[in-house]
Amino acid sequence: MALFNRRPKLPSADRPPLAADERVLAWAAAGTGEGGNDGVLVASNRGLWLPGRVDRLGWHDILKAVWSGRELTVTPAEPVAERDGYLVVADGLPGTYLLVDPGDLPHQVRARVTGSVAYTSHHEVPGGSGRIAARRVAGVDGLTWTVRYDPGTPADDEAVAAETARLVAAARAATAPADA
Repeated sequence: MALFNRRPKLPSADRPPLAADERVLAWAAAGTGEGGNDGVLVASNRGLWLPGRVDRLGWHDILKAVWSGRELTVTPAEPVAERDGYLVVADGLPGTYLLVDPGDLPHQVRARVTGSVAYTSHHEVPGGSGRIAARRVAGVDGLTWTVRYDPGTPADDEAVAAETARLVAAARAATAPADA
């Protein structure tokens, strides 16, 4: 019975320029709700291809993905500053896509974004707070560390930067393999 319920193959015209080791996991057409097609979202083992983008958004580059049952809203991480051993990020411009026939795409997005998170912790810093996260990057050994400050936190303040560096170093030490 499952043979007859298989989703059609992604049309070649909608296939993004995949890397040699990249494969399609799920896809869905983004529509206007009136039968129109606004492009195709393609989930691969390396990331998410979105309509209007020429490059893949890596799973580790997605801060939030929210599925309403009809719409998928994706908020990418926007790099703000590079510091010693970590990147400071902020919420990028979210994109919302109406998926009339979502198939397995929302499940794959949730599973892959969640699976990329190896460590996350929220901390107070002078004048505010922020979230430290370590993410797995497809095809890269080790973890990539990021900090996303909460709104109103003075990210450029020296005391904030010093406390953040201390917190990231402590998190890295706590998550390092015992034999490293």
